[in-house]
Amino acid sequence: MNREMMDALREIANDKGISEDIMLQALADALVTAYKRMPNAAEEALVEIDTETGEIRVIAQDIDEEGNVLREWDDTPDDFGRIAAQTAKQVILQRIREAEREMKFEQYTGREGEIVTGIIQQTDQRYTLLDLGTVEALLPQAEQVQNERYEHGGRLKAYIVEVRKTAKGPQIVVSRTHPGLVKCLFELEVPEILDGVVELKAVAREPGHRTKIAVASNDPNVDPVGACVGARGARVRMVVNELRSEKVDIVPFSEDQAEFVTRALAPAKVREVRLHEDTGTAEVIVPDFQLSLAIGKEGQNARLAARLTGWRVDIKSESQLADEEAGGGVEYAEGEWVKGADGELVWQPAEGGETISAAEAGYAGATLGEATTATPDASGADGPDDVSDAEPGVAEAEAAEEAAMHVETEDEVAAEAATEVDAPEGDDAESLEGEA
Repeated sequence: MNREMMDALREIANDKGISEDIMLQALADALVTAYKRMPNAAEEALVEIDTETGEIRVIAQDIDEEGNVLREWDDTPDDFGRIAAQTAKQVILQRIREAEREMKFEQYTGREGEIVTGIIQQTDQRYTLLDLGTVEALLPQAEQVQNERYEHGGRLKAYIVEVRKTAKGPQIVVSRTHPGLVKCLFELEVPEILDGVVELKAVAREPGHRTKIAVASNDPNVDPVGACVGARGARVRMVVNELRSEKVDIVPFSEDQAEFVTRALAPAKVREVRLHEDTGTAEVIVPDFQLSLAIGKEGQNARLAARLTGWRVDIKSESQLADEEAGGGVEYAEGEWVKGADGELVWQPAEGGETISAAEAGYAGATLGEATTATPDASGADGPDDVSDAEPGVAEAEAAEEAAMHVETEDEVAAEAATEVDAPEGDDAESLEGEA
């Protein structure tokens, strides 16, 4: 090597952002390996490179068992300059590739949770590749929105979920379904969020369909919902466009959990919220005409409200609540009707214990079929004294059913009439034969 090669080495190191000392050390190690492959080479040696002149010397060494250097001498081969030049080229190229991979990894490591913009390069059933400029990002099928189509050359924003270090360089995994994508998009569009005036408290999302976010303001003079919506909806419209027309609901956060659940179920109107902290359930009462709106299409509104608030949401209409409160005192016993030893019907409780006769249960005179349709209540309240009395039309219905069972068909009537016709006898029979 000469001075010109050293200058070129320094220039490459500066352009690629690689330390000059690292390049020289790697070159020296590669030259030692090349020297040991030559015939009559010493077992131990080191390479010295003069950074000013570029002169290379191989110093051979004798080392004892304890690692002490006994003797050193210059053992530079005559044609080592040619070997050095070839080795330097290989080492420099290898170090450049390694350094670039390391720089790319350092550029994106620790950036999980951020948003990046890339150009769609390749799409198949397994993944989509995004060109981020210096590196490619991987968008797996599981992180893609089902109804989105990614066209080659289109620009796309994605959320970084993982940065992996591989032998071929860093692998960046991004997502389009992560709730963090919505949060980052609002941070880009709403400066109050970056300033800390408005805070995103929670995000619940069903990718491609609908998203609910809860926002709060640290300044009483700033409306958090209005700040996120923007003038004439300009800010939220930019977010919706990036999410490919996914619906976005913005609700104000409240420390009062009942009030927060009420707001999370918007646009439905809620009459009352009852919190059961022991089970983590929020029992929500809504007007009858608001029940379907509160639940949402296929339960979507209720699911998003539950994820947003962290409560298990149980929605009931006013009519359902009234029915439960009206019938809440009647508890029906579990068991079955069976025939006793004396042939009478008795009620056998499922949990065991003494049987109850039909008369005691208030079903005296009932048949097994009639009794099986009735269940005594657990409170022991008497039922009707007689089935026919409890249902005035039962006797008439049974009589009509019995009469219907004896209706003769037209074929049966014709057959019966034929048997009543007497067969001709004697001369009458003969005359009939002659006429025939």
